[in-house]
Amino acid sequence: MSEVRKVQRTASGTFFVSLPKAWGQQYGLERGAVVAISVTDDGKLLIDPKYNVEPSPRAITLKPSAYLGREIMGKYLLGFDIIRVESKDHLSPEVREVIKKTVSGLVGLEIVEEDYTGIVVQCLLEPSGFPPEKILRRGYAIAAGMHRDVVNALVDGDLRLAKNVIDRDDEVNRLYFLSVRILRTIIQNPELSEKLGVRQIECLDYRLAASLVEAIGDECVHAAQKIGELNSAKLAMDLKKAFVNFHTACFEAHENAVKAFLSGDIDLAEEVRNMREKIAKIFADIEKIARAQSLDVMPQILAVASALGQIYEHSVDISDLVMPKKV
Repeated sequence: MSEVRKVQRTASGTFFVSLPKAWGQQYGLERGAVVAISVTDDGKLLIDPKYNVEPSPRAITLKPSAYLGREIMGKYLLGFDIIRVESKDHLSPEVREVIKKTVSGLVGLEIVEEDYTGIVVQCLLEPSGFPPEKILRRGYAIAAGMHRDVVNALVDGDLRLAKNVIDRDDEVNRLYFLSVRILRTIIQNPELSEKLGVRQIECLDYRLAASLVEAIGDECVHAAQKIGELNSAKLAMDLKKAFVNFHTACFEAHENAVKAFLSGDIDLAEEVRNMREKIAKIFADIEKIARAQSLDVMPQILAVASALGQIYEHSVDISDLVMPKKV
């Protein structure tokens, strides 16, 4: 609930406003106490009564349940530092396995204590060391490599490379979850915004961009699975060439989209959207050639083409998030 207070001014020109009495008492402020004042991007003043006090780790205790893995992930994404899983009698091997599997999929989360009745996991990351831009760049680099290799796997009939693409998706997911945790931490701690170089108003855009990069990885996985179903079947040379052209165009689209997002380059973002006609033409060429192939391979070929086409759509969505850095 907000209050309206009148701004006053000293003879020397300094502006001042009194702080609510109840608020000061709540945080134990006395005459001479020091508070931290920071300015947000939109001009608001934030007053922190716990100036220079190290924040205590956020902790929570969970009970074993059918959705324990989802609960642990949810608390991680909400910024909890210590998550205890306790049982009245003992933790079953199945519950322990769920905990360990969930922890392995989340960056920075480690099991620090374990006994007969419980397990304690803790996030050992320092948020200030993980700028959202750095996480996004890393996640995109992996997803882009997956895109490149999935087309190579298709053209060369390389099933091992297709499987490797699927395996790499776990790391893209881990980085996405880390990004969500860091962005939520920034929203809850405005001072962290300046340290990490991300304005609070940009957090939602970074969340969406990270989600779309993760979706690009998912499409690569879908394509790789379909390539596996082809079982190294030989493809016609004209079909291979069409897929290489399609890959080149789609790769250029998401590469430019991410560059535009990070730099605020609206012209580059528009180039991504303007590629739609070119993308549609190449897709139509692939579809035409694919329909002339054997029924044993045609569905898989069209599914791979569809996955690559969806990657382009995700690229357009990323480009739609682009705003100029300087307003």
